Amino acid sequence: MAEKQIALLREQLAKLDEKKFDLDAWKTHTLIFLERIFGKDNSKLKLIQDLHYDYSSWSLRDTAAAGKTKDKDPVKLRASEILEATILELETLGLPEGEEEQQKLWKLLQDELTGKQVKEIEALAKSDDKEKTKKSAEFLKTSTKKTFLC
Repeated sequence: MAEKQIALLREQLAKLDEKKFDLDAWKTHTLIFLERIFGKDNSKLKLIQDLHYDYSSWSLRDTAAAGKTKDKDPVKLRASEILEATILELETLGLPEGEEEQQKLWKLLQDELTGKQVKEIEALAKSDDKEKTKKSAEFLKTSTKKTFLC
């Protein structure tokens, strides 16, 4: 069921091993994919956003003292762990249920409202209006009254 999403995340996992790895570009792509899969408020997005290289003198000193090599890059290791856990979650549990619930809601709305009303509510849902939830509720109240009175 989540094959496409898993494939996207596996591609991002493979990009961690590229010679010309750009952390910021990788993070941008990964955040876009994770937001699409899990939504804007998922903790995985925060984990990816927090990935960064620490160039402080203490960090550089500790790295040199420990003799860490390129293939043990702590940022890439952390990124890899996050993606592997995410892939395992999708393989085991499937997609989050919120997506399916949204699809059910849209189906119900399409069954009950006229085509024009569906287009209006879709446009409102896609808008950047800060009060779109309130306006959507008001729209549905008035639309359903009109629908059931006719």
